[in-house]
Amino acid sequence: MKKTLRVIGLCLLALFVGYTLYYLWQQSQPVPTVYELVSPQQRTLVKRTTVAGSMEARRQVAVKPQATGVISRLLVEPGDKVKVGDLIATVKIIPDMAQLNEAKNRVESANINLEELQREYNRVRALYEDGVVSREEFERISSRLASARESVNAAKSQVQVITRGQSSRSGAINITDLHSTITGVVLSVPVKVGSSVSGTSAFTEGTTVAKIADMSDIIFRGYIDETEVAQLHLGMDMELYLGSMQEVTIPAKLDYIAPEGEMQNGAKMFEVKATASIPDSVTIRSGYSANASVVLGKATNVLSCDEKAISFEDGKPYVYVLVSDSADTDHQQFERRAVTIGMSDGLAIELKSGVKAGELLRGNQK
Repeated sequence: MKKTLRVIGLCLLALFVGYTLYYLWQQSQPVPTVYELVSPQQRTLVKRTTVAGSMEARRQVAVKPQATGVISRLLVEPGDKVKVGDLIATVKIIPDMAQLNEAKNRVESANINLEELQREYNRVRALYEDGVVSREEFERISSRLASARESVNAAKSQVQVITRGQSSRSGAINITDLHSTITGVVLSVPVKVGSSVSGTSAFTEGTTVAKIADMSDIIFRGYIDETEVAQLHLGMDMELYLGSMQEVTIPAKLDYIAPEGEMQNGAKMFEVKATASIPDSVTIRSGYSANASVVLGKATNVLSCDEKAISFEDGKPYVYVLVSDSADTDHQQFERRAVTIGMSDGLAIELKSGVKAGELLRGNQK
């Protein structure tokens, strides 16, 4: 019995030692590297770029007062539709005291000059009637008197303009009433009744009372990087995708490329504009964010493969073509081959030469 147990124990020990040795040998063997296999296919490649921007009206104007004052009436709100000539607001003039004093001083000086010339005119007229002075002298003083009267009227008109925004000589012209200069929609009214506003002049742009846009003519406005702007040309078709209506695609045509770029976040960007064809069923609001998709190139029915199958060495493209049995994944063998590539759509790339249809290429390592 003891002899039998001893034999069994020795057998179990031998099995354990043999299994251990086999396990260690197996672990020491190199693990085969397995790669995905990529099959070149005939397909149509479309190279696109995306331009970020927004929708806006081609024509936008800012209505500003011509005189400094306070808004006394405001007749529009954002969203209102207006026509050319519609009254937007009324400004109550607050005269500049320095200008008003200067204008009144001119009135007084003009009156003094007029009174002096009036007395001289009366003397010359009496002498002319007595035949003492010539007709030329009388006409000269008459002309000076008329000019003095005109100076008085001009000085008084200046006082009226400063205090009331219009004068009796200006007729219907009134700088206190602000009118719309285009037909469109009021986008914003940044002031309220009682707000102080400054008039436009050579030294200041003035306060914007209302911003009006012609929403019947909508454009896309965005910026594109300098690395892609050379591939654009006027008249290119674009597709606009709005952030607020992702299910809507709006066609557009590129009609402006800025001749000069500007720096934005460390990159040179060029402004582009495109005329959008808005369907009647779609309502666009100024400022909608949008992305424009532009087709930069197209290759129809060309042999291509996934870009992951292309390797570059010293700037030259290569592929690795499978030369072993595709079913034997543990012993894959590849042949490096130079290729000529063409256009890429970001996922697949055109193979112009070096590879035939039906061959398998090495992809990423599994």
